[in-house]
Amino acid sequence: MPELPEVEALAHHLREHAVGRTVTRVDVASLAVLKTVRPAHTELVGREVAGTARWGKHLDLVCGDLHLVVHLARAGWLRWSDALAAAPPKPGRSPVALRVRLSADDDQGATGGGPGFDLTEAGTKKGLAAWVVASPSEIPSVARLGPDALDLDAAGLARLLEGSTARLKTVLTDQTVLAGVGNAYSDEILHTARLSPYATAGRLSEESVERLADALHEVLTSAVRRSVGQKAARLKGEKRSGLRVHGRTGLPCPVCGDTVREVSFAERAMQYCPTCQTGGRPLADRRLSRLVK
Repeated sequence: MPELPEVEALAHHLREHAVGRTVTRVDVASLAVLKTVRPAHTELVGREVAGTARWGKHLDLVCGDLHLVVHLARAGWLRWSDALAAAPPKPGRSPVALRVRLSADDDQGATGGGPGFDLTEAGTKKGLAAWVVASPSEIPSVARLGPDALDLDAAGLARLLEGSTARLKTVLTDQTVLAGVGNAYSDEILHTARLSPYATAGRLSEESVERLADALHEVLTSAVRRSVGQKAARLKGEKRSGLRVHGRTGLPCPVCGDTVREVSFAERAMQYCPTCQTGGRPLADRRLSRLVK
């Protein structure tokens, strides 16, 4: 799933390649992806792309006085092309759900459809969503977002965690509490902070909160630096290459050499290092037995 660093990088890519161009056509290949009826998606046509923004894990393309806001969900992606195919995507025939065509430079688009991007989604479980709105705050999932993960210092994080009885992994991935962090980067943040994913959020010591705040900033800013400037097609690989524990079950921890373990958590798998995070004790898989704290 694209998280804060990848969405930030996509926003940067569109800022460099789409801003200043005019939307010339919008093709919807999957009606399920478009979550708004009015304004119609056709009202984007003729509007100039004025900028981009990120709201948690939502990507915002500012088109004049309208916004095309996208949430890529688990398997969605944005695929940029300097020369889109002239023919519109056929419903059900490809992973393309929505295509946005933009005005071409004088030396582009002579034989094709000009530059633009496709929103694609792989797999059978669909979650990709797009909205055309006058303001992103009209979108419920944006309106409910907590503070952005990059905006929090240790004091702000302490206030956010105060009194919480939820597990730390749950808090980090709850977008209404903290916006932008998902399954992969929460594993990385907890590993860097040397904290158990099942620690109770509201019971962390002051020193632990400071370590968590430092890890939050370090992991995300490092990932943003690696991602921004990369071509959209390379972002997934760049994300995987920078992960130390997530997706590395059975491999040695790059910090201590212990074996990275995996447990199930809220219908997803997470990875951690026992030596670095849980005092050497493996966590019991909740699918099989009671949690070992």
